[in-house]
Amino acid sequence: MLLNITTTHQPATDLGYLLHKHPDRCQTFSTTFGKASVFYPEANRDRCTAALLLDIDPVSLVRGKSKSSSERTLEQYVNDRPYVASSFLSVAIANVFSTALSGHCHNLPELVNMAIPLTVSLPVLPCRGGETFLRQLFEPLGYQITAQSLPLDEQFPDWGNSLYFVVSLQNTIRLSDLLSHLYVLMPVLDDDKHYWVGDDEVEKLLRHGEGWLGNHPERERITNRYLKRQRRLTRMALEQLIAEDEVDLEEKDVIQAQEEEAIEQRISLNQQRIETVVAKLKQLGAKRVVDLGCGEGKLVRSLLRENCFEQIAGVDVSYRALEIAKERLNRDYLSARQQDSLQLIQGSLTYRDDRLNDYDAATLIEVIEHLDLNRLAAMERVVFEFARPKSVIITTPNIEYNVRFENLPNGKLRHRDHRFEWTRAEFQSWANQVAEQFGYAVEFHGIGTEDLELGYPTQMGIFRR
Repeated sequence: MLLNITTTHQPATDLGYLLHKHPDRCQTFSTTFGKASVFYPEANRDRCTAALLLDIDPVSLVRGKSKSSSERTLEQYVNDRPYVASSFLSVAIANVFSTALSGHCHNLPELVNMAIPLTVSLPVLPCRGGETFLRQLFEPLGYQITAQSLPLDEQFPDWGNSLYFVVSLQNTIRLSDLLSHLYVLMPVLDDDKHYWVGDDEVEKLLRHGEGWLGNHPERERITNRYLKRQRRLTRMALEQLIAEDEVDLEEKDVIQAQEEEAIEQRISLNQQRIETVVAKLKQLGAKRVVDLGCGEGKLVRSLLRENCFEQIAGVDVSYRALEIAKERLNRDYLSARQQDSLQLIQGSLTYRDDRLNDYDAATLIEVIEHLDLNRLAAMERVVFEFARPKSVIITTPNIEYNVRFENLPNGKLRHRDHRFEWTRAEFQSWANQVAEQFGYAVEFHGIGTEDLELGYPTQMGIFRR
């Protein structure tokens, strides 16, 4: 199996830096299914091509397998695996080009985030779904596609065409993004994987699909095929993809800063929320705290400054959010105690997760209003039924107070990603119902400066069992 990656970015030989493979050398790597070799058929200033060649031994793939295997014996030894782009090529990309796939380049760091002209050539790409499906996968990502169907047998043209194509993909894109697209979509087109698919495949899909899969029009089909049509895993992945904000997190940070924080800046409401929640957690005597929907980790940073908290976890559905949290927490400058107490977890608040168990307290600070109303019930079960901490602190905007914000147009919510904002009566009605259903008692407080007519700008519910 052969994969060619070509660039005309000048100097084109910078491709060698991005791939961490020198153009003047041929390198060979051992894999569990054969050998992978990287070489450069052409390498000059104007044009450079890197080739990844897989030498797959189908016999070694099945040697030693139990005779009770459900696969047909002949199919184990006679198949298309050595010749077509499939999950074997995805694994080879992850192993051989791991640094490029993760978006790192020590020698040319500025080039990592630069979109450069790239062309991918795949001489035999299986497309179970035909050229139409191929285009449905790659065209929304900005690729120009050339596809030529291969006949079943050149000597018997009447047999028609096969499901295999000679494919060329062109795009001006970051190399790490291109490799991520190939890593995910080649097994999807093949509709098969050569290895067992378990829960860790969900993490891989979300990691390599971060930034593009959540908004892809074929998100459901990609997820289903990538996870070998396992309903539980597909549901788990889609829960998290759907929960992810459709706007890129960095853009959302700008929106948040320009809109919600600008609206609330006059009263420093965000800082008051954090200080109030930390004080309440101390009063509750919580030692182990999990911040659900932690975002870039503002509350987590405040908790780390307090010696009374022995275990602190931040949970968010977005990998990008957690990466920002890691950067801003700057773990290299944390004390040994702080590093031992801290854990950042990727996860959805609408899917049961045993990692959320055994905490004294959970916080959801300005989180619930980002969920669709029809998904609140799933979040309630995850937090109050399954994780079941001793205490839960929830804060959410008081929509009645919005008229006091001069910069907020009448009738608008404080953040464009808010699905709703509740009145005090609506929040208390919901919280009382949740407390009664799951065996908690709830009390209500306000955060910020109280308006005698409209209440506090932020409302807070403290649940205890």
